[in-house]
Amino acid sequence: MTATYELADVRHCYGDRCVVDIPTLEVRSGEILGLVGPSGAGKSTLLRLLNFLETPTHGLITYAGVEIGGDASLATRRDVTTVFQRPMLLRRSVAANVRIGRKLHGLDTKDGSTERWLEKLGLTDLADAPARTLSAGEAQRVALARALVVEPSVLLLDEPTGNLDPYNVGLLEEIVRSENAERGTTIIVITHDVFQARRLADRTGLMVSGRMVELAATEAFFSAPQQPQTAAFVRGDLLI
Repeated sequence: MTATYELADVRHCYGDRCVVDIPTLEVRSGEILGLVGPSGAGKSTLLRLLNFLETPTHGLITYAGVEIGGDASLATRRDVTTVFQRPMLLRRSVAANVRIGRKLHGLDTKDGSTERWLEKLGLTDLADAPARTLSAGEAQRVALARALVVEPSVLLLDEPTGNLDPYNVGLLEEIVRSENAERGTTIIVITHDVFQARRLADRTGLMVSGRMVELAATEAFFSAPQQPQTAAFVRGDLLI
């Protein structure tokens, strides 16, 4: 299986504080990779490195076989889309918020894709509603539609269902699984919900204090962890 990302000796520090320290990591093309761990473990910072929003202090990130230096190309940046836990929506209608993704990527905005994604995510009746009037679940669905309407090669999800009700959690997970299965989209999802990781991910990794403690096939990760910290995490024990 080919690799979408390859990390070698990657460290990222803010002053004297090193928040990511990963000697090696491969993200396989077309997989769903779950990242779990306590708050402050460096998961969100790692996602910022993978989205080329920041450049690692040390080490090398290779994307699709190309070494990424201090500044990724526009084409590479457009390949990767992120959905955050608290989406930032424009003060426009729901449809305009979804459509802006294609406009910024230089894609056809009148090809019907906006309407298709509104329908997929149950937003058709809200198409003309101001984004500021949406509930948390509706806003997160808009953010996901805006991300997927550009057909990214990589979808990065940073706690996308952390504040959502069970219905919206289920709907977003179904869309994520479908996008992965139908288009082969490489997906990395950060979650504090271990059950969500177990439902969604092909492989799951535990990050603690910036390091990848264990990375394994999801069923093995949860049923037969190899590291004491992973076993403690799966049991629900506090990790420091």
